[in-house]
Amino acid sequence: MDTTRNVVLEAWMAEHGYSSNSLADAVNTALEQLTGRPGGLDGSSVRAWKAGRVMWPKSATRKALEKVSGLPAVALGFVPRGRPSSTPVPPQQEDPEMKRRTLVGGVAAAAAAAAAAPGTAAPRRIGMSDVDRLNKRFAEIIASDHRHGGQLGIEQRAAALADEALNLQNAGHAAQRVRSSLYASAAAFRSSAMWAAIDGRRYDVAKTHMREAQALAEMSGDQAIKFRIWSHTGTMYRHMGRPADAFAANDVARNLHITRRDPMFASLGMARQAAIHGAAHDRTGIRRAFDQAQEAMLRADPGDYRPVWMLAFYDQAELHSLALSAHLALGDHPTAEYHAHRCLAALRPHMARSRAITTTRLAHAQLAQGAADTATATAMKVPADAATRHARVTRMLQEFGAALRATAPRSSAAQTWTEHTASWRMAA
Repeated sequence: MDTTRNVVLEAWMAEHGYSSNSLADAVNTALEQLTGRPGGLDGSSVRAWKAGRVMWPKSATRKALEKVSGLPAVALGFVPRGRPSSTPVPPQQEDPEMKRRTLVGGVAAAAAAAAAAPGTAAPRRIGMSDVDRLNKRFAEIIASDHRHGGQLGIEQRAAALADEALNLQNAGHAAQRVRSSLYASAAAFRSSAMWAAIDGRRYDVAKTHMREAQALAEMSGDQAIKFRIWSHTGTMYRHMGRPADAFAANDVARNLHITRRDPMFASLGMARQAAIHGAAHDRTGIRRAFDQAQEAMLRADPGDYRPVWMLAFYDQAELHSLALSAHLALGDHPTAEYHAHRCLAALRPHMARSRAITTTRLAHAQLAQGAADTATATAMKVPADAATRHARVTRMLQEFGAALRATAPRSSAAQTWTEHTASWRMAA
């Protein structure tokens, strides 16, 4: 079996409609924009990436590819020089259902084979290659979440893959390092199921995922996944209007050793702390936490290895997004609008869910300042798919419409918004 093939890049290309030749053309264009000189890639160059013959393209080529995809090279399955190829590399992208059936079927078949012939064949040896395959599936779940967010299907796929990671524990012999990694993978999948439920406002289900994720993370000993789960827990309680519980959960994340080892984790912990201060209406706390989050982000080494979920979403745009949430909750609408514009300017192309949420929050901030026409035009930029299928966005737009009708009931903006939302119902 070819273990070096870059299946993550292949999955990303398939989803975005790129052939080897068309991706080469796009990267060449980006190279010319970055360097002033046309790129010299062709289809064979991209095929070498997919086959794993080139595992780490040249610096300029990587930057051009990242410009085209909106993702770090490691999130497309490339392996930096000096990192062993067996080390899990943060990949990206979503779906093909056929790949899910192949992975799940392969795991089930291995377990069945081990159970069916106890005396006739040696038990299967579970290794890091099995963990690597799970990590690729985890990256696909992350990518799906950033495009769609909150969907029940994402939650269900993540929960099923958590179960598959646990099934591998019983499929054969494994070293302790492998077993710990499998528990970490199961915890990661369960935390993604938890986040999808939070994002879809299914809080009771989210709590069930949370409890299992926390137990799995403890068995894994993985600090990064522990941070993710407790940080998500803080966000869940913030969305539920329970800031005291949100502070307590976020403090567990912020006090983990990983926040002292890597300033990027410290930055995310403080950024989410700022958002909780907003829910608690603490202006001083927001300002202090945001400044600390910004300072920690500037100290972080961008070249350090971080898990795919961190690479995929936490950057300057997300920091402004959390500040936007904080100031909107506080009622400081001009500052909220400032952070909204900064966030939208910095968002990477794959962050479709985040763009819809930020655009909706911007509309709220503008409406609260009396700019009904501007706010309505902003709200109309939210894609219909996000407006009708993402629970958080749907609720925020419903609240926007109610506020618009309350503040400007007979305005042209209110009429325009009514007609716009009616078109969504007709298209559904």
